[in-house]
Amino acid sequence: MIHPNIVMIGVSTGGPIALRKLFSDLPPLNAAVIIVLHIPQGMDFRIAKGLDAVSSMPVTLAEDGEYLRERHVYLAPGGFHLMLEGNSRIILQEGPRINFVQPSVDVAMKSVIKPLKNAKIIGVILTGMGKDGASGIEHIKALGGITFAQDKESSAIYGMPKAAADTGAVDFECAPHKIRKKIAELLEGSGK
Repeated sequence: MIHPNIVMIGVSTGGPIALRKLFSDLPPLNAAVIIVLHIPQGMDFRIAKGLDAVSSMPVTLAEDGEYLRERHVYLAPGGFHLMLEGNSRIILQEGPRINFVQPSVDVAMKSVIKPLKNAKIIGVILTGMGKDGASGIEHIKALGGITFAQDKESSAIYGMPKAAADTGAVDFECAPHKIRKKIAELLEGSGK
């Protein structure tokens, strides 16, 4: 099983707007993109559909047991924690809320393992309340991944990005359109 490059994005309050800014004009990436957005069940499908309309890559709700594909965006469904098995397969689990939320960014990010060969792991924390994703970003950085947090000026709520930045494990702090540009540069020519 080929382990694709992985871009994992955690986001909460103000998320749909930040995600639209990140995905419009983002070229198809040589990576599987996973979005963990704090959303209730029922809203998730509409958000995936809205994002699919502006994205150059197909955006679908993640399904249990599904294998990751490059140039594809997976949105964690509401009411489940999303984890990766071997950086290649999606596992959805019910269970207690973590950091008061389900799906939890920390749960998803901490399920990532050290990538094989030259595969890249990128972690992104966008606008949101609370601290979900902070320890996940530390985990991704410890694996040798590249990490981003949305800057204060462009965040609807600078809670999650601030908590991530406060860990000292964030490489770049900037607005979504700059994060988009940098991710495209980092993945250019990789995973062919």
